[in-house]
Amino acid sequence: MTTENKYVLITGATSGIGYELAKLFAKDHYNLVIVSRDQQELENKAQEFRQLGIDVIPIAKDLFNRDAAFSLYEDVKNRNIQVDILVNDAGQGIYGKFQDTDINRELAVIDLNIASVVILTKCFLKDMVQRNSGKILNLASIASKTPGPWQSVYHGTKAFVLSFSEAIREELKETNITVTALLPGATDTDFFNKADMVSSKIVQEGKLSDPADVAKDGYEALMSGDDKVISGLKNKVQIGMSNMMPDSVVAHQMNEQQKPASQS
Repeated sequence: MTTENKYVLITGATSGIGYELAKLFAKDHYNLVIVSRDQQELENKAQEFRQLGIDVIPIAKDLFNRDAAFSLYEDVKNRNIQVDILVNDAGQGIYGKFQDTDINRELAVIDLNIASVVILTKCFLKDMVQRNSGKILNLASIASKTPGPWQSVYHGTKAFVLSFSEAIREELKETNITVTALLPGATDTDFFNKADMVSSKIVQEGKLSDPADVAKDGYEALMSGDDKVISGLKNKVQIGMSNMMPDSVVAHQMNEQQKPASQS
């Protein structure tokens, strides 16, 4: 497939897995629409990617706000840009026992991880269906496959993303549009800082995945038209084992992994 004049829109594109995905698309000469909240960081990354000879359009949007997701689509359409690939990468979590965490923060995380993904997918998918072409990559997580004590809302949002992705993929099976879910494990990004999760056992004692490796797995799965990919052998083994255990046992194991390291 020729990549000339093709555009990829990536949310959460200035750091972590989203940034590494943007680098892969840029190296393959896709033009980029990069989205995050930080205008200055967007401009810095745009300058970096433009050195590869591609068009880069930075758009600052706060996707915790549902209206921002709708306006992002309108901004792109007003620029007469056809988005050939949509990457819903932006997402955050919140750490702590559900009884203690801030409900307003949790509702904001739900809006970012679920509502904005649904809005952007709906808007851009309608255009893809009219053309009968396009690709969508949604960032799920191995958290989508397990209950998540200490991250109950985050795990729930990622379970939604995986189920949602698999459902619309089936609806689109007679088209030339593919939907792929990327399921990384704990990855060395700013996620844990933003979730106030640095004190957790999984961060203090675990070996975090390289975001570049995760992005490569997602990129290859997307380009192959795969339905989903679990990134990393360790994560594949963990999910394979958890599939054979009662959910209550898996929930206990996750509790042991994710509780504060001081409680170990």
